[in-house]
Amino acid sequence: MTRPGGGSSADRPPAGGSAPLAAGRVGRPHGLDGSFYVTGARPRLLRVGASVNLAGASAEIVRRAGTDRRPIVRLEGIEDRAGVEALRGTELTVALADAPVLGEGEWWAHELEGCEVCDGERRLGTVSRLIELPSCEALEVQPSEGGEPVLVPMVKDAVRRVEVAAGRIDVDLDFLGLAERPSPSRERGERP
Repeated sequence: MTRPGGGSSADRPPAGGSAPLAAGRVGRPHGLDGSFYVTGARPRLLRVGASVNLAGASAEIVRRAGTDRRPIVRLEGIEDRAGVEALRGTELTVALADAPVLGEGEWWAHELEGCEVCDGERRLGTVSRLIELPSCEALEVQPSEGGEPVLVPMVKDAVRRVEVAAGRIDVDLDFLGLAERPSPSRERGERP
């Protein structure tokens, strides 16, 4: 879930698809009551009362504590540390139908993957995934011409427009420092 200009939020239902959303993984136990840390968490999906799927079963979140970076949850039916240890590393998912709604100008990561990234008519490449950085989220773009992936921060200065339905993201290559630069001979006015 992301928006140019920074920050993740969850207020609009995800478009299309039926695959569940990854909410994190069961981490180490916290205390004796069956609570545990969630690793790789998507905190907006982890709210009290939400139903999560794990190990082929569904369970309701009955406790939510900690921080968004290190959430602690307890699930219905898991009563002790041994129950957590048995599930440690298990993926937690939320059905799309049960996911929170995203606000205007926000997208789920899976909606952006595969989008073509361009600056006007110049094609940069295709989004391979969304990466969470300390200051913002970034698109990892696999360049059309091959080579190392390029990171495009999801901030207003870098991302002009996102058109998920068209599979296109318009970016500012000048801001990103990726605009074509003239060769030194052209800068001096020499002929190539």
